Amino acid sequence: MKANDFVVLALRSPLHAIMGDLMLITLNGRKTGRRITLPVNYYLDGDSLWIISSRSRTWWRNLTQGAQVNVRLHGRDLEGFGEVILDEKAVANRMMDYVCRLPASARHLGLRVENGVPNSEDIARAARERLFVRICVEG
Repeated sequence: MKANDFVVLALRSPLHAIMGDLMLITLNGRKTGRRITLPVNYYLDGDSLWIISSRSRTWWRNLTQGAQVNVRLHGRDLEGFGEVILDEKAVANRMMDYVCRLPASARHLGLRVENGVPNSEDIARAARERLFVRICVEG
């Protein structure tokens, strides 16, 4: 059993309550049509769930044209629409908000923070390496 398999099982069980800011996202492969389910960290901003990912990962490519997704969040199955944010300026702006909301993420992203403000050069570099996926949940 892989580590992700354990996380998926936990998120589908009553243990989801202790899993923090993790959720499951399920989407269709754009080439194969195969259902893909994976655990992702998220944060909520207004009506949108935001996921940060590395550009080197491949799962998000299934959402480049926008697509319907399912999420399992806090023990509930929800439907939504996912889209990828690739524009480096938009990613940098979103990353600034992300780090301000989740200061502990700065270290993982390799960002220096001085007086509570992430270093702008580090943000620009990280925006070239990362992207955001926005999920608008229905209902």
